[in-house]
Amino acid sequence: MRSKLFAGWTVPVGLLLLAAPLFAHHSEALYDKEHPVSLTGTVTEFKFINPHVQIHFEVKGENGNVVKWIGGMGAPQRMYRRGWNKQTLKPGDQVSISGNPAKNGRKIMSVRKLVGPNGKVLRESAE
Repeated sequence: MRSKLFAGWTVPVGLLLLAAPLFAHHSEALYDKEHPVSLTGTVTEFKFINPHVQIHFEVKGENGNVVKWIGGMGAPQRMYRRGWNKQTLKPGDQVSISGNPAKNGRKIMSVRKLVGPNGKVLRESAE
């Protein structure tokens, strides 16, 4: 009886332990919420893909050099329900993006507000 009970719990617990790392990428801990940034740049690529929609864009730095950034947002399914699709942004579009940059200095951010090329607010998050 004990071996059947043990075997019955071993598989579900093992599966939960194996699945735990899959949830780790949803952490906002790598972003600096204390020092948000606002950038204006040009879209170079728009990826409407899982697990998160990505906007690749270039910004002119203070010294005139081009700095490449990546902005991440929610899952494409969630963004689709809000009216987004693969054509929402295109390379060459001018955008203004505000969000939380990576704490480690990499040029990635969690997008909180996005103003599209027509001046329309495409995304605004309470956080």
